[in-house]
Amino acid sequence: MSLRQHLLWWLLLPLAVFTAISGMMSYDAARQTADLVQDGALLASARTIGEVVGWDNGVVTATIPPAALEIFESPEQDHVFYRVIADGDRLLAGTPDLALPSVRSAQPVYFETTLNGQSIHAIAYERQLYDAGNTTHITVVVGKTQASRTAMIQALWHPQLLRQLIMLVLAALLVWLGLTFELRPLMKLKDDVANREPMQLVPIHADRLHAELRPIVDAINQCIARLHLHAAAQRQFIADAAHQLRTPLTVLDSQIQVARRCANPDPKLAETLRCMQRSSRRMADLTAKLLLLAQAESASSDSYRDKVDVANVMSDMLSELLVIAQQRNIDLGADLCADSYVAGNASLLSALMTNLVDNALRYTQCGGHVTASCRREGDEVLMQVADNGPGIAAEARSRVFQRFYRGTTNAEGTGLGMAIVREIAHSHGGTVQLDPGAGGIGLVATVRMRAWQGDTI
Repeated sequence: MSLRQHLLWWLLLPLAVFTAISGMMSYDAARQTADLVQDGALLASARTIGEVVGWDNGVVTATIPPAALEIFESPEQDHVFYRVIADGDRLLAGTPDLALPSVRSAQPVYFETTLNGQSIHAIAYERQLYDAGNTTHITVVVGKTQASRTAMIQALWHPQLLRQLIMLVLAALLVWLGLTFELRPLMKLKDDVANREPMQLVPIHADRLHAELRPIVDAINQCIARLHLHAAAQRQFIADAAHQLRTPLTVLDSQIQVARRCANPDPKLAETLRCMQRSSRRMADLTAKLLLLAQAESASSDSYRDKVDVANVMSDMLSELLVIAQQRNIDLGADLCADSYVAGNASLLSALMTNLVDNALRYTQCGGHVTASCRREGDEVLMQVADNGPGIAAEARSRVFQRFYRGTTNAEGTGLGMAIVREIAHSHGGTVQLDPGAGGIGLVATVRMRAWQGDTI
């Protein structure tokens, strides 16, 4: 269950208990009201009947008026029974089988009984009848079935119960909406953490978070700070190690060149020296790219504010790679548009485009063509490198950005070029996308960055 569901459960549980208790209390109140109305009607009927009992020529008689029974008229058509007796045993009127209460009292007595298999609620009302010094004890018993009482309870209780259930549902809806709105900062915090890049080690802002969430954010920020220090130490170590390796590798390459110039070298020794020089140069290239990768990883989108002319950077970069393209018989073209300015670091952007073009030149067959271009699209600047080489399979396009991953071993490389491209693009707030070329031939690498907007960038 989600946190919203847990909170909703704990909020609705007491509301449901309250509704249940309130419903029972409402039922009890409706029952008491129905009992009062029924008892009042029984008492009024018994007194009406008792008032008409009188002497007739020295004999006690009872003539039951219709009004005494019309009191009980209802849509439920209850059965009404009555019994009038004198001196405890002489029946004056009514149903002889109607029972008497177990106790006698000068006050009206309400009791429950049955008649012909029906539940009866009845009242026993007693009075003294006097005439010429004679006293007669009169008992009037009136009873009725319970259909109208049950109907009255339902009429009183059901609307209250319905209102309470509606209020419960409305409370659940309002609580759900309230939790949804109040948990939005928590969902935003979750998205902020989940959508971060692996090396995006900047603190999380807790300005609009609830007080209960701020200790969590503070703990996360402390963890991010420790990770940042650890990552910075690793990058610094890589940079220092690469920097320290550059000098001995350069010296080693020079020594191998001198050894290869010796007169009449042994053929096996000459081949060994050639292989050693190739390996040393590959190691030097790897060292340089490790330095560049460490520099790109340590940068962020807020690190650079210089106005960089992308077209000019690409033009300088292409002039340096033109010789390599000619050696491989590859047509290297350019399509550079004006107004292609971004905020960034010119040397890193040059390294980004150099790696893209160098990869295209390495993997494109002889006689192929590679085109580098840049243009402005709305608020973005697009840098593209397109070739007609073998391309990259769709399932491998996301993997080429991994460090030391190489899609093929047919061309030399370190496997760091595309990782450097991605890090530099991300440090400038941009994105990198790989797509198949026109007609599904070759590859198009597209880098998108926000265009220069002066002080508002």
